[in-house]
Amino acid sequence: MNQRILAELSDLESRAELRHLETVQGVDLSSNDYLGLAADPRMKQAILKGVDSATRTASTGSRLLSGHNEAWTALEHNFARWVGAEAALYFTSGYAANIGLLTTILRPGDVVFSDSANHASLIDGIRLAKCRRVIFPHLDLNILEEELRRSASVSGARVIVVESIFSMEGDRAPLADLAALAERYGAELIVDEAHAIGVRGPLGNGCVAEAGLSARVLASMHTCGKALASAGAFVCGSASLRRLLVNRARTFIFNTALPPYFAAQVAAGMSLAVEAEDERAHLMKLSAFLRNELRKNGFDIHGSDSQIVPVILGPNDVAVHFAETLKANGFGVRAIRPPTVPVGAARLRLSLTAQLSETMLADLVVAMILARSERSNARTASLSR
Repeated sequence: MNQRILAELSDLESRAELRHLETVQGVDLSSNDYLGLAADPRMKQAILKGVDSATRTASTGSRLLSGHNEAWTALEHNFARWVGAEAALYFTSGYAANIGLLTTILRPGDVVFSDSANHASLIDGIRLAKCRRVIFPHLDLNILEEELRRSASVSGARVIVVESIFSMEGDRAPLADLAALAERYGAELIVDEAHAIGVRGPLGNGCVAEAGLSARVLASMHTCGKALASAGAFVCGSASLRRLLVNRARTFIFNTALPPYFAAQVAAGMSLAVEAEDERAHLMKLSAFLRNELRKNGFDIHGSDSQIVPVILGPNDVAVHFAETLKANGFGVRAIRPPTVPVGAARLRLSLTAQLSETMLADLVVAMILARSERSNARTASLSR
């Protein structure tokens, strides 16, 4: 087995896919702290207050055993009200939330229509549910409609699963069109709002609320470890869905609850996100500025229209070169390679936060141009030998 492990590591290194753990240095362009709340002193004060008022510092068990606290019930109620849902259930991570949701509601006779760019947690949840899977090309609603029409005779449920803002593409799903398609063909819609909560919508309550679709989706999932500067995630939907998840979602039932004081951190992140209108506006302005500058200088950012701006570079070694050059110029950027993205589509994922400035981003573009020039010169020198 050890030889197999070493061989696999060697294979990853040969394909420029070997990853390492390291602390981000310089201007952080890998962070999902979209509103800049992770360093906000108000968050720290809320956490200290929560710890001080807590009767215990550990949950001591799952919520169905000894780990439940009314602080979680109140938080779930407030979160559901914020996003316009009837009810919400808190999970300890977005991954656990998606796995728990999908494996609970799906059956082998069902058909799931999953966008090809969906997050691994959605993919794994669908696989574990052992239902029929239809993977449609990224945001290709024509193909999706063909597949929905083709499956009209299926006796089980049909469910469309998408992200509202795609984590590696940075583009937004046309949720109104998706909801209309779902209704036309008797299907349900599930939306992962991980990168939208706190950033989009009235008072930061996400793309589903922004589109006025809260009552038309079967479920939405909202992570807390990004714009809300905490951890965990909520699955939102009907009260009956919440009751079913409590009784059937294995990632909820068999998972030790977080300490009750942590509810104070999540609540603070939500409260501060509601108030962060200036930060949201600044973030949108920064995003538009960077997208324009990159396009103007010939970089491929695909269809990004959010705070996530991918720069598609192709081969793995090219993405690694760009990341290393940017790091040397004071920018914390990571190369994104397979299996996170398709083979041949390695990229930089520039993740913007409200703590950045246009000046920083202008300097970033200059460093990107430098990295491209260095790469071109190296190739020219290699060919001339």
